Amino acid sequence: MTQLELYHIHMRLHWILATAIACFFVAPVHRVYAQTLDPHLHHLRHGLDREWDDFPADAEGQTTRITFQSRTNDTEETLRLRHRDLRLTWDVLLNGKRLATLPQEENAMVTLLAIPPHALREGENDIQIVCTSPAPDADDILVGGVELLHRPVKDLTSESTVEVTVTDADTHHATPCRLTVVNPDNDLVPLGVESSETLAVRTGVVYTATGRATLRLPAGHYTLYANRGFEWSLATKELDPHRGANDPINLSIRREVDTTGYVAADAHIHTFTYSHHGDATLAERMITLAGEGIELPIATDHNLTIDYEDAAKSANVRQFFAPVIGDEVTTAKLGHFNVFPLEKTAKLIDFRAPTWERLFADITDKAPNAVVILNHARDDHGGFRPFDPRRHLALTGEDTDGQTLRANAMEVFNSGATLNDPLLLYRDWMGCLNRGLRLTPIGASDSHDVSRFIVGQGRTYVRVDDADPAHVNIANAVNAIKQGRVLVSYGLLADLKVNNQFHPADLAQVTADTVTVEVTVAGPAWTRATNVALYANGQKIQEFPIDNDHAARPGIKSRITWQLPKPTHDCYLTAVATGPGLTAPYWPGARPFQRTSPHWQPYTFACTAPVFLDADSSGTFDSAFDYATRIVEKSDAKLDAVLSDLAPYDAAVAAQAASILHAHGTLDTPQSIDAAANRAAAPATREGLAAFAKAWREHEAAVAKPAPK
Repeated sequence: MTQLELYHIHMRLHWILATAIACFFVAPVHRVYAQTLDPHLHHLRHGLDREWDDFPADAEGQTTRITFQSRTNDTEETLRLRHRDLRLTWDVLLNGKRLATLPQEENAMVTLLAIPPHALREGENDIQIVCTSPAPDADDILVGGVELLHRPVKDLTSESTVEVTVTDADTHHATPCRLTVVNPDNDLVPLGVESSETLAVRTGVVYTATGRATLRLPAGHYTLYANRGFEWSLATKELDPHRGANDPINLSIRREVDTTGYVAADAHIHTFTYSHHGDATLAERMITLAGEGIELPIATDHNLTIDYEDAAKSANVRQFFAPVIGDEVTTAKLGHFNVFPLEKTAKLIDFRAPTWERLFADITDKAPNAVVILNHARDDHGGFRPFDPRRHLALTGEDTDGQTLRANAMEVFNSGATLNDPLLLYRDWMGCLNRGLRLTPIGASDSHDVSRFIVGQGRTYVRVDDADPAHVNIANAVNAIKQGRVLVSYGLLADLKVNNQFHPADLAQVTADTVTVEVTVAGPAWTRATNVALYANGQKIQEFPIDNDHAARPGIKSRITWQLPKPTHDCYLTAVATGPGLTAPYWPGARPFQRTSPHWQPYTFACTAPVFLDADSSGTFDSAFDYATRIVEKSDAKLDAVLSDLAPYDAAVAAQAASILHAHGTLDTPQSIDAAANRAAAPATREGLAAFAKAWREHEAAVAKPAPK
């Protein structure tokens, strides 16, 4: 080799080395880490009918297929995609093989799916997203924004670290709470942290038992929310963590809703550990209860008696609540009933009983002093709906199939099984009160999950000493629930006071010519109340709109006082407040579990148990059914005499009288009831009879309609 050739080789090596050094220090070598496969969100539909009318009338299809060019992957890579409103099972197929099942999650989120080595092939590949659920139910979803990331999932979710501490702004102590992390599209984002002794984690959500959490997440821009259920404020922080960051974040929240004298109860709680659906393990459930501020959690796994005591101590959250052992008696054809308190060793209630009579007899035998709650009475389980119009007349609270409800409470709101109509169960409950059934109204969550359905979102406030949540007197709380000393809450809280002294469940002696009624509506700053109404015997008698300025403030949102004329007979008063629903990711409300319409308007809801007015000074309360029974018996079921005697009474009494006359055969058809209404002199009598005729027609139409398969 000549000297000149050696010189050229030397200069070439020098140039290569200099270029490498320059690239290292000046401009790093660029590597493509992301490949956008489809930037768009696609509207897919399973089933023939549109699920919700906020989706377009026509979907793009039942499945979507994406083709792309790639090289074979020697190491794990990641598929990133966005989705929302997944209620059924949707699978992601890569080259015809199932890569993963997407989370059954209605909330908007980003999902990262691991692509195993060699799953990608050289050349053309394809991805399909398809519903694999055998159910014929409709499911409208949005899915897309698909990217191929040439890095493992763990690397992506560990790019940056954020140390978060949340304290009570008044005590300055760290407090259990929920942390929610979303991207600029408001999607819940994947996190590189897992559930532990102090954390319950899902995509974009971390419940912390200690108020502290180390968040690991991809570099990017995010919004972090911290809250602790209904009573507390919301803290917000913008995050912009870069790769390798380890930023400390300190947030504070404070109690905004004064619930002194009440404990927050959730009477319908499940775990995956024992109910085997949903996703919250027993350990995770303890953390979520503390994080949502539930002070009286009732364990109600299906046909089991579960004690939270040891699990709460293991999670070091026992100081935040007093657990109660219960059982959701889950029958095949008779509905579901929560029963508590129970002993851990108690014999199981016979959930295979063939009739309500046998079922309630067994409950009475094994738990004679228990609270017995009729759950989600409008939901179909096993082809049976307790308040199906085929067997139940909601107006008069009567069952037409010969069975008798012997519960002492019922859910008027279930946040895990919401209804299109927020007041449907509330009206059902008032119909039962008019029938003489003393049912305590219950709000509950029916949560089986860490995040999809939030525990304690629907809740019941029980009037009992709340000075020490860890030592709530269970016997006193149970008695208060049975007596009806409760308020029902879903994003709002309503309270009722009569003559400045009588509270829900009290019997108010009415001697003056007027009755003073005060209704208070409260909530945190992040919920709004827009309307409050007052009902007497199920009839709306007052209503008040809440202005925007008051609706958005923390604490008391409205306090209204009404002066009512003294009723001519006993009746009960109850108040209800409503407002727009929550769709924000830090406390989103769920769409209906079993929809009755494609139209969905989110809402908040609160109601009170009744204050009973003793207007006839008998010392006891007479229901609408009691009055109607005496009127019909006095007249020997003679129609003209009944119509005359009904004149001083309200429409609820008239409707009950029509029901009794119908049972007697005096009014045997809807047409005969219409004719009787036309003959009545008093407007309230006409209204009550006409309402019963309408209810009976709806019952006949439901009976004539083929039962759903």
